[in-house]
Amino acid sequence: VRLRREGTHYTAEDAGSKNGLYINGQRAYKAQILADGDKLQLAPGLDLIFVDSEATAPLPGRVAAPLYLDHVERQTYIRGQLLTPPLSAQQYQVLATLAEHPGKVYSRYEVINAAWPHDNPDGVSDDAVDAMIRRLRTRLAKLDPDHEYIVTVRGYGFKLNLE
Repeated sequence: VRLRREGTHYTAEDAGSKNGLYINGQRAYKAQILADGDKLQLAPGLDLIFVDSEATAPLPGRVAAPLYLDHVERQTYIRGQLLTPPLSAQQYQVLATLAEHPGKVYSRYEVINAAWPHDNPDGVSDDAVDAMIRRLRTRLAKLDPDHEYIVTVRGYGFKLNLE
């Protein structure tokens, strides 16, 4: 891997390595400008985080975002705390779908398609959907018991509440 300072920014490029260079989970085939917080994977299990000395430091005492999903590692953070153990693939996919547009109401059909993408939606019962949402709520509440992240909109579906 070649790292270079070019004027006011840094670039990274693969120098023909066996494993290739991945930046934020995407293969880098040519030089790319790095941004503060970019994750560089040099080899399986060897990850680096780029810290730009010119980047603005966070304000002291600043509150972490209520919800952050790391799609590369498939990790969930609630108010800056890592949720462990990780959500199931099904739970993560539903949460990721709801997080695409927080506050938007997603129909039960859309939630079923997120959780069971290869199943016929007509074959998934309301009880199965409700149980999966209940388990997801329980997991999120472990780190933030005073906030209801997933709200039921009676007769339609669910939405993500980040306020």
